[in-house]
Amino acid sequence: MGNEFAWMGIDHVQLAAPVGCEEEARRFFGDLLGMIEVPKPEKLKLRGGVWFQCGPQMIHIGVEAAFQPAKKAHPAFLVGNIERLMAHLQERDVPIRIDDEIPGVIRFFTEDPFGNRLEFMEGK
Repeated sequence: MGNEFAWMGIDHVQLAAPVGCEEEARRFFGDLLGMIEVPKPEKLKLRGGVWFQCGPQMIHIGVEAAFQPAKKAHPAFLVGNIERLMAHLQERDVPIRIDDEIPGVIRFFTEDPFGNRLEFMEGK
């Protein structure tokens, strides 16, 4: 197979959420985390969900009728000033779990309002 493809990166990561999740997703990813909502194309709006910009990538919150939160699989967000983000979340009673298992990396885990695992990390 070799170098037949020119991998350019990741456009988006989709997280599943239950029907009716949009306002709670906006509160968490938009208001709390400060991500900017990206308008969905007209043909996709009927499916529900909401999209957010995260650096050059996007996070798509997609509606899943038989929703079950992802407890192991997760996105890992690169963030600057991670200590401020941790304090910001803790001040708003969002539980975090600090992890020091990767040398040279500050990271922590939390969950979105739907129970999906999220990782946030910054190089030291």
